Amino acid sequence: MRLILAPMEGVMDHDMRDLLTGINTFDLCVTEFVRVTDTLLPNRVFYRTCPELLQGAKTSNGTPVRLQLLGSHPEYMALNAQRAVKLGSPGVDINFGCPSKTVNKNRGGAILLREPDQLFSIVRAVREAVPAELPVTAKIRLGYEDKSLFLENARAIEQAGASELAVHARTKAEGYRPPAHWEYIGKIRENLGIPVIANGEIWNHEDARRCMDASGCTDLMVGRPSLVTPNITTMIRESVRPMSWSSVLQLILQLSDRDRQNGKWQYHPSRLKQWLNYLRKAYPQAQNLFERIRSLRDADAIVEILCSDLARAAS
Repeated sequence: MRLILAPMEGVMDHDMRDLLTGINTFDLCVTEFVRVTDTLLPNRVFYRTCPELLQGAKTSNGTPVRLQLLGSHPEYMALNAQRAVKLGSPGVDINFGCPSKTVNKNRGGAILLREPDQLFSIVRAVREAVPAELPVTAKIRLGYEDKSLFLENARAIEQAGASELAVHARTKAEGYRPPAHWEYIGKIRENLGIPVIANGEIWNHEDARRCMDASGCTDLMVGRPSLVTPNITTMIRESVRPMSWSSVLQLILQLSDRDRQNGKWQYHPSRLKQWLNYLRKAYPQAQNLFERIRSLRDADAIVEILCSDLARAAS
């Protein structure tokens, strides 16, 4: 079984990837997307999204990190893919799954699932631009408004030369509402000759087993579950319970230290509240903490509360 940490725009940045790979056994991380329009982006854009490029495209514990691109123009997607691998990315991932209204309005992400021919053109252009020994991968949903093109889209991506395909088992219209339709991933896997990765509603060992049984996949991708229960790979691989709340608080304080050191201190309150919004799905203590800091905007005051809570939890 391979476990891949999914990109999550606005959440899964370099620091969060580093924290989560430090306590998990992910086989690969995929970055937040680099938005490609009609230009070749400067190096700094790639380094900003993926600082790991400066350390061999790996997190501090050695987990490989692959850059993701999002765009609709084959030529410029190809040029930027070429630059990404020249800067050290071990391959390129293409985002055809983002459900954001803003992204879709600008002809990026999931809206392209209405155009199998365009998916083919983008993947083919990127594949031709990237050295053959490096993977070109893609992530899709089962469709935009409906699932009528799910297999046609998957076949177009394979025929264009993709190395593997990750599938989020819902349409854009279905968003993140349960259930995930893993059986459709199974139909894709049966019709493709490249590896298929299953994604969606994999919260624990039991979900992983049910997903693998329904899809036939042995490779899984998780995003939101890693923020809800940070020890997610151990939960999936070994069927253990979520880590203790005191351990979660220690992780949060590690993020605080990183934000202070990396010039993100002014954004730390909003980043922390965003993470607590996920954590409270598994931890009642996160809900309590969220309510106590909701109106606070001073990062130092919030950290003081965190330290006090950790001291109580450890006693």
